[in-house]
Amino acid sequence: MKKKLVLCTQLPEKRRQEIEEYCDITIAGELKHGKGNVTEEMVREECKGYEIVVLGDENAKADTINTWVESGMKFIGVAKGTPVTVDNEAIKAAGLQLSYTPGRNRVAVAEFNIGLMIAVARKLTLSCTGLSKGEHTGDPVEDIYNVPDVKNVTFGPLDEKHPFTDYGIGFELYGKKLGIAGYGAIGREVAVRAKAFGMEILAYDPYMPAEKIEVDGARAVDLDTMLSESDMVSIHLPVLDSTKGMVNKDWFSKMKPTAILINTARAAVIDQKDFVEALQNGTIAGAAIDVYWQEPVPANHPLLKMRNVVCTPHMAGLTTDVDNWSGEMMSQEVLAYLKGEDRKYIWRR
Repeated sequence: MKKKLVLCTQLPEKRRQEIEEYCDITIAGELKHGKGNVTEEMVREECKGYEIVVLGDENAKADTINTWVESGMKFIGVAKGTPVTVDNEAIKAAGLQLSYTPGRNRVAVAEFNIGLMIAVARKLTLSCTGLSKGEHTGDPVEDIYNVPDVKNVTFGPLDEKHPFTDYGIGFELYGKKLGIAGYGAIGREVAVRAKAFGMEILAYDPYMPAEKIEVDGARAVDLDTMLSESDMVSIHLPVLDSTKGMVNKDWFSKMKPTAILINTARAAVIDQKDFVEALQNGTIAGAAIDVYWQEPVPANHPLLKMRNVVCTPHMAGLTTDVDNWSGEMMSQEVLAYLKGEDRKYIWRR
């Protein structure tokens, strides 16, 4: 007799066929109704009575977890890098383990992180937005395809009207030092890519053995060394009681005044007021951020108006490929459970 599985997130078709040899699968949650179209109450009812519950972004507090346990749940998986949407204490109290998908978007975030580094270093968003608004453009012409025969086409003399004067001249990543705060899955992916740009990597992670850092060609350093020597500091810290507001005025005061801070992790690890003040008063030169203390970011947030800050709307971890990586990892967890094998991705916090 097949087991009953309720599925709220996408799985690769090949893996789903394997699982269907063991299970009858019912679709629910956001996979059935679409992103953002479900409540916890809906999910609680739709997923009740199943031995195997596989969630995506759906919320499940203690009452919901207990309802599922009472109705026969023996496996729960959340296809997220950090499964904060479910009550893990209730899961542990029921004697169950929580499967998740750590590092599912590590490549997506790392690539985006590099993009932010280039964007802030070379003034990309500032100059792109300015040009679109009509800054530093020439007079309209009747025929844009009738161009003068000029070999060295430039924006003109480097005077007070030149875009370089207005936006500033950026710097190369090559030869610069990149500080990595948190050498986990994403921090490591950023480091490996940054080395391909010719950057020197200074990694701060007191929980990561130095030999694991240095095998990638990075240098394991203490916090003060990382802050004082880095031309860019990239944040890859989880939100814990010990890390909330950890990146504060003490950090900024130890950084170079020419340094840039990059954050694609979580805003809560940065002291918001200290950060804004450091950017306003020139303690650090600039920043590129993808995450905020409130989301959507308030329209009047000062960071949005700063010319030395690149802002993007929390999109680093989202690509068309992430769901496939996440689904593959969760499929492995489900198949291990069905076959009575040890599961690999267990949340242990």
